Amino acid sequence: MWIDTHCHLDAAEFEPDREAVVARAMAAGVRQIVLPAVDVGNFDAVRELAHRHGLAYALGIHPLLVDRAADADLDRLRGALAEHRADPRLVAVGEIGLDHFVPGLDHARQDRFLAAQLRLAREFGLPVLLHVRRSVDAVLKHLRALSVPGGIAHAFNGSEQQAEVFGALGFKLGFGGNVTFDRARRIRHVAAQVAPELIVLETDAPDIAPQWLYQTAAERAAGATMRNEPAELARIAGVLAELRGVTPDALAAATNENAYAVLPRLRALAG
Repeated sequence: MWIDTHCHLDAAEFEPDREAVVARAMAAGVRQIVLPAVDVGNFDAVRELAHRHGLAYALGIHPLLVDRAADADLDRLRGALAEHRADPRLVAVGEIGLDHFVPGLDHARQDRFLAAQLRLAREFGLPVLLHVRRSVDAVLKHLRALSVPGGIAHAFNGSEQQAEVFGALGFKLGFGGNVTFDRARRIRHVAAQVAPELIVLETDAPDIAPQWLYQTAAERAAGATMRNEPAELARIAGVLAELRGVTPDALAAATNENAYAVLPRLRALAG
């Protein structure tokens, strides 16, 4: 059994065959999927999908979208968290964080939205799903200032030292399709070396496609797609298991327990 701790099942890329995507994931051994929101406009969508398919969800405002978000959206987030606080399928606040990769974003606004959402996570006793692209140290600074009930550093691409700091703060590290690329030597080394109790698995579908789905720019221009989906998780995990020198079954057992530890409501959903 596998747990995909980060999948955007509500994305438009899945509109043509969403039911089949879920069915393929279950057939591939994925028994739980966490669906993070990205802005107030998809809060209802992720919650409805989670209930329809027996999955889990998180509510939050993504750093790439805070420039278009209204300040009042933070109040709407608080209202949604309050309204659904007893929902066992609401497992986290997310996807929230900082993005220092995309040029032209308002970093000060990102900081303000992250701090506000960390305060909401603390108020409602929920862990967080963190976006940390090119921003690990900046996010860690926020976490030191505003302690929350742990969470996951999604698509982790930092150093071993940064991984240890996340672990000390009660966080796990999400690894997915990026570890399948032979040329991704640094993240493959980190994924192989970090403590086993820090690792959780994710796809970030439809994004972060594994190597076997990669298409060149010319192929994409000709219409090829690189859509990732949660059914790929077992094969991604197989690559990570090989990197770490463990069996896939051992990796599944360890990463599932890690997911339950950091997202405790998931354990009850497992039945």
